[in-house]
Amino acid sequence: MNVTSTMPPRRSKAQFWSVSILLLVLMPLIIMPLLAIYFFAARGGLQNFLDAFLRPDAQFALRFSLIIATITAVLNGFLGTYTAYVLTEYKFRGQAALEVIVNLPAAIPTVVVGTSLLLLWGPIGLLGRLLEPFGIQPMFTPVGVLLAHIFVTLPYMFGAVKPVLDKLEETYTEAAYTIGANRWQTFRYVTLPALRGGIMTGALLTFAHSLGEFGATVLVSGNLRLRTQTAPLYIFSQFEAGNIEAANAVAAVLATISFIIFFVLQRVAREQ
Repeated sequence: MNVTSTMPPRRSKAQFWSVSILLLVLMPLIIMPLLAIYFFAARGGLQNFLDAFLRPDAQFALRFSLIIATITAVLNGFLGTYTAYVLTEYKFRGQAALEVIVNLPAAIPTVVVGTSLLLLWGPIGLLGRLLEPFGIQPMFTPVGVLLAHIFVTLPYMFGAVKPVLDKLEETYTEAAYTIGANRWQTFRYVTLPALRGGIMTGALLTFAHSLGEFGATVLVSGNLRLRTQTAPLYIFSQFEAGNIEAANAVAAVLATISFIIFFVLQRVAREQ
């Protein structure tokens, strides 16, 4: 009885010091940098914030990023789900190597991704120089930005859907085949409903990473104002020019969108 009564205070003391140390570590690394964004965004007052946020180039950059992130999430929703389905449903030689290649963009620097796309689709690239005589040049256009974002974010959709497919019991699909369903009907009525949470998670992760993508975008877009400048590129350009208020206004909006996506992901995870 005495031993039991002494345990809660010890545990409480250990918990207090553990949480305190964790907060001391996270405060300068994560919490304070995030708070600094809102501090500087609000320092000049609401009117200054709105003036900086409503600038035409700021509005274009934010709108362009949202459009690119949405299209990227939709396209990778189909491509990532299809890739995960094929690599789960079929067994073939080179499957493991192909799975590594699909996940590779998450491991290599995004600047390298941008360089590789330029060397393929750029004016002197392997395919770009073949398209040049026809007046087709995807680099330094919205198409080039979209290509870079799809390349960079595909592993996030794939990584969200593939584990769900791996855990899906084969008895369900076998039962569907037994009652006469073909492969498409089985995927539509059995597999796809089970993937709903994974697809939702992957789409949100893809959207969030596309919204904040910088390294590959700065190379393939040319950072052209009111043409191919995304929100992260706009923030970088404004900081370089010394327009801290303009940069912070867009940064605060991006951070807020990221927080919203994070809370939605938390809810989806709890429901799963």
